[in-house]
Amino acid sequence: MNPMDPAILRSSVETIDSLPSIPTSLKQIMNLIGSSRVTLEEIANLISQDLALTSRVLKVVNSAIYGVPERISSISYAIMMLGMDTVRGLVIGAAAFELMQKVMAGLWRHSIACATVARIIAARKDLRNVEEVAIAALLHDVGKVCFGLKYPLELKLAMDQAQDDEITLLEAEKGYFAEDHAAAGRWLTEKWRFNRKMVEIIACHHVPRLSCTARLETSIVHFADILVRARGIGFAGDKMMPVLDDKAFDMLRLSKHDIRRILEELEESLDE
Repeated sequence: MNPMDPAILRSSVETIDSLPSIPTSLKQIMNLIGSSRVTLEEIANLISQDLALTSRVLKVVNSAIYGVPERISSISYAIMMLGMDTVRGLVIGAAAFELMQKVMAGLWRHSIACATVARIIAARKDLRNVEEVAIAALLHDVGKVCFGLKYPLELKLAMDQAQDDEITLLEAEKGYFAEDHAAAGRWLTEKWRFNRKMVEIIACHHVPRLSCTARLETSIVHFADILVRARGIGFAGDKMMPVLDDKAFDMLRLSKHDIRRILEELEESLDE
């Protein structure tokens, strides 16, 4: 099968919100978040109109992804506490929960675990943008959701090939799509007006050396993805281990003891 034209693929990804299978509430959120004039108050009001989404957003905010000291029960407070880019990612992630489950069973659990590990590492590195790194990790595979919604047959064929040939889904995608899921994630997050660092983290999470403005943050998500895969938490489309970027790992300066503690914290959070 010949890969589709890159321009057609990009246009298809960027119009994901036109699909009939996308819930009305998620379409409204995508449109609102894509606006350059949207305010935090408008986002909070829209979320509050959907009880299921409200519950999901609060669950994510109170999870180990954020590590807040006290439980938050107000959407308005949660939204105001976080920056616009973090809120954009948080809301999209929470709203896309069911779509992740539909496209790829286990992807949400994988994504949550990646976000948790990324937050733990970012906090250990005393980064100022810990929440942004965590949310980028939560959405690092959003491109797979796009492929699954727009091209379910091609994604299934790619997943089958990955299993049969014992290769990663990233490698298998090249035979069916003009670009991989990381590129699709870049297009979508650019449309949603995420800041440059968050876009780069999602676009370069398999090759962190390509990141120009967020190499450390991208390296964190890169390693989090591999660590969660190695632990067998959730499912990301294949059972293979992606290649660990040595320079990215060296940049993190994590000892074996550090990694054991990160895994312990992750396991504790998953038990909650």
